[in-house]
Amino acid sequence: MARVLGAPVALGLWSLCWSLAIATPLPPTSAHGNVAEGETKPDPDVTERCSDGWSFDATTLDDNGTMLFFKGTAGPKSGPGWKGLESTLGTLPPNGLGMEPIAIGDREWFWDLATGTMKERSWPAVGNCSSALRWLGRYYCFQGNQFLRFDPVRGEVPPRYPRDVRDYFMPCPGRGHGHRNGTGHGNSTHHGPEYMRCSPHLVLSALTSDNHGATYAFSGTHYWRLDTSRDGWHSWPIAHQWPQGPSAVDAAFSWEEKLYLVQGTQVYVFLTKGGYTLVSGYPKRLEKEVGTPHGIILDSVDAAFICPGSSRLHIMAGRRLWWLDLKSGAQATWTELPWPHEKVDGALCMEKSLGPNSCSANGPGLYLIHGPNLYCYSDVEKLNAAKALPQPQNVTSLLGCTH
Repeated sequence: MARVLGAPVALGLWSLCWSLAIATPLPPTSAHGNVAEGETKPDPDVTERCSDGWSFDATTLDDNGTMLFFKGTAGPKSGPGWKGLESTLGTLPPNGLGMEPIAIGDREWFWDLATGTMKERSWPAVGNCSSALRWLGRYYCFQGNQFLRFDPVRGEVPPRYPRDVRDYFMPCPGRGHGHRNGTGHGNSTHHGPEYMRCSPHLVLSALTSDNHGATYAFSGTHYWRLDTSRDGWHSWPIAHQWPQGPSAVDAAFSWEEKLYLVQGTQVYVFLTKGGYTLVSGYPKRLEKEVGTPHGIILDSVDAAFICPGSSRLHIMAGRRLWWLDLKSGAQATWTELPWPHEKVDGALCMEKSLGPNSCSANGPGLYLIHGPNLYCYSDVEKLNAAKALPQPQNVTSLLGCTH
């Protein structure tokens, strides 16, 4: 484990940064060694880090989203790809929850970026961490070549942890998701949600983005999350992020640091600050939260969206589109709007670009999906004024797929 010197007040982010600064970054390697006289020799670095007794001192992400592991007590190296490392160690990017995890033995701290204070947490289920890492809103504790995921608020660890780092975070010959415990052949993600992300048969049920800048796409019992183009899209079961939430999502939207997930006639509301916590009293019927159209009882909704900086919620059901003001709650008046669609499966209104297929270079962009088709509008007014559907794109292009 990397040791940290200095007074307790110097812990915070500096504890993690210092552990990185005194450790030696492992050189980039491949599973194959150097070729000499027509033969492939095992790479000694790969052999060492993939051995059962190997462990590391610290880990972090570089600017390209590559996970870096550090081991040893030599000074920092600034070779190709490491230029300026020493000057940037103190500027690790903040996460959406406003906290960074620090582990020095069986004690853990959080540096609260909002208040500039350090807070110690007691997490008996987490135990001794040689290093800690936040990645895509998930918190990981590394223990030798094992790791576990934990809840940053309650300190709870999900079932089936710890797991082996070599099966998830680094390439090792003969290892990977499909090789766990000696079962399977190859990487199981080729047959799971990650593979389906670029499948022509993909059907999304909902889209949304939260106030931390993360974008979510739901399909069945799984979701994909995008924080930055550096991280890319990644998939997990809905129950991993929202264990008290719905089994599947029909519509989703965010407003005032709350995330709303709708399944059938039920709405689940989660606080987004400090992790996703289900608000007391939920789920409840959607009509108890936002009312209902005059003279109409909705059995379900197809999609919903809110544009950044607005309290106007747009709800779609069949070929009907309404807007209402969330500030009015269950007393809100539903106003019907014209649009050219017969039905949609999901909708998303946001300002940031989702890549080359962003609907608008400046200002909010509005995405509507139906089956394999993605329809783009620059804003709600353009949607209301349209008399015919625009030329569709493939919905998989929204998820970063190139084919």
